[in-house]
Amino acid sequence: MSQQAGYSPSFKRPAEILRMRRKRARSEGVSSGGRGAISSPCESASISAVRPFSPGPLFGQGRSGGGVKRRNPFASIENTFSSPAKKVFIYTDDDDADSSDSVKPDGSAGVEGEKSTTRTLPFSERLLQAEELSKDVPSKKPTSLSEDDSLFEDEDLFQERTPILKSPQAGAVTSIAPPACVEYPADWSLKTRLLFTSLLPFSWAVQPRATEEAQGLTQHCRGQYTTIPQSIQDPRSSVELRCGFQQCLQFWQHPSLSWLSLFPRIGAERSFTGKNVPWAQDMALQQSLMSEWSVSLSSLYSLLKARLCPYFYVCSYQFTALFRASGLAGNSSITALLTPTTRGLREAMKAGGIEFTLPLLEERRKSKEQGSTAHNQETDGEEEETQSEASDEEDDDDDDDGGFSWLTEMGVQDKIKKPDNISIKMHKERNSVCLDHKPESVACVSGTHTFTLINFLINCKSLVAGAGSQAGLPPTLLAPTAFRGATLHSLKARSVNVKTQVRAGYQDVCSLEVTGPIMPHSLHALTRLLRPAQRGGFSTALYTHEPTAVLNTHTATREQAEQAVELDGCGLHPSTIQQLQEPSTLGKSPLRQLHLNNYSYTWKS
Repeated sequence: MSQQAGYSPSFKRPAEILRMRRKRARSEGVSSGGRGAISSPCESASISAVRPFSPGPLFGQGRSGGGVKRRNPFASIENTFSSPAKKVFIYTDDDDADSSDSVKPDGSAGVEGEKSTTRTLPFSERLLQAEELSKDVPSKKPTSLSEDDSLFEDEDLFQERTPILKSPQAGAVTSIAPPACVEYPADWSLKTRLLFTSLLPFSWAVQPRATEEAQGLTQHCRGQYTTIPQSIQDPRSSVELRCGFQQCLQFWQHPSLSWLSLFPRIGAERSFTGKNVPWAQDMALQQSLMSEWSVSLSSLYSLLKARLCPYFYVCSYQFTALFRASGLAGNSSITALLTPTTRGLREAMKAGGIEFTLPLLEERRKSKEQGSTAHNQETDGEEEETQSEASDEEDDDDDDDGGFSWLTEMGVQDKIKKPDNISIKMHKERNSVCLDHKPESVACVSGTHTFTLINFLINCKSLVAGAGSQAGLPPTLLAPTAFRGATLHSLKARSVNVKTQVRAGYQDVCSLEVTGPIMPHSLHALTRLLRPAQRGGFSTALYTHEPTAVLNTHTATREQAEQAVELDGCGLHPSTIQQLQEPSTLGKSPLRQLHLNNYSYTWKS
């Protein structure tokens, strides 16, 4: 016989199968007992009285039942050696009663191979054995579970000690579930588009009634928020949900021109080309626009200082500035971030008496210093730095004075033109010039210097483009609350239902698209509403205005993060304020994807 004993790959010879069964019964004997789960095929081959290639639990010797388990004639190699998860068995305290039914009076085994035929230990002894096994888990290899794992059936007593989850399909013990993230980190970058997808429709979010839209606008202007139920059966009939959605879409902007989209401003020359810009050649009109813009900027800073406005953005054609009130992002004072900056802008800020830092460059220097101090002592490192600085100064002096002495030695000093002092200075400052228009050029201003920065922006002539499609147009001011000269705008929402291919069929997927200058409070307010409306499950694709991605840079110190500042009068929801108060953890990478599954958040940046 080419096949092994006890195994038949086909059904062509039933007589041979019966002959092998009789032969196996004589060789194994009647007595066999004790059962244990095996973890590998090699282990099964080493045990005598074990049937090879047979599904179900395997039996050893010393059984008192008076017979052996009937072999499954439909067994094959493919369905016998299955994954370890399929070999896990969980037994109850009723196994003794069930085992008596599995053995027939005539000594032959019953069909129910899943039932246990051995004595079950008391629960106290099983609990002690489980504790011993849990202590030895790190030093053991993962194997199949034995009958001691039957204590997992007593959930009320065992769940308090070890929170182990059972698989509903095969009874397998799985790992401990990770903690649910009910919140995600704040993203201070500006978004141009949000795309929500869910299996439930978003029809409740579009086509509001006149009363719902009016109530949403009133709640936004007054800073009032209604309580949204945790579970909503019919979102279309929930007035609180529909009014709250209209409230989330509102924001304030200055200046406001109905025929021009004033966000984004960086790299947006195409959107202004061909538009009517009457102020381009009218200097009086430009001065009028700038005076109104200065009043609005001063009003915003006053609200920010009084903690009545949490933050606002200044979007010019060259850079974007974010002003945050004290208490946000872990800072105990007012902070401002400018990105991207150039060497000329930084020099102008220094000349205006504005002190600022470059957070990303400081982090890079600290990481380099930590790497160097790991190999050398601190005193030795300081001596080496002083020596290197002195040598660099000497090298610079040599370059200025005798850097071209080799030309004289070759006799070609008259044929080659020497660079002037300006070129030499630019060559030395190439490191600072290389930062221009890069994320590392983000500048942070804090404390009273933010007021100096406001005056600098008002009086800076280069803040407004002198030529091009944006010539004479002041920067765009964006804020979540009202300020002087501001205009109330609304984000655009659109709901679409599409079909996506899933395996062999199609599945209905609903989407909600929100476009416009989406600020951090709007993103959090939208997810707060969609959480109960979509029953704890949706996905979000976030499209970031890339020049503002670096605004998530960490600027708070440990001492500042411990100080709490009240921001109850800023007009935002308490949960939104709590999220914005946390120190930024995203760095240069903004949120790209946000998923909510079973009321738990996961994200990618």
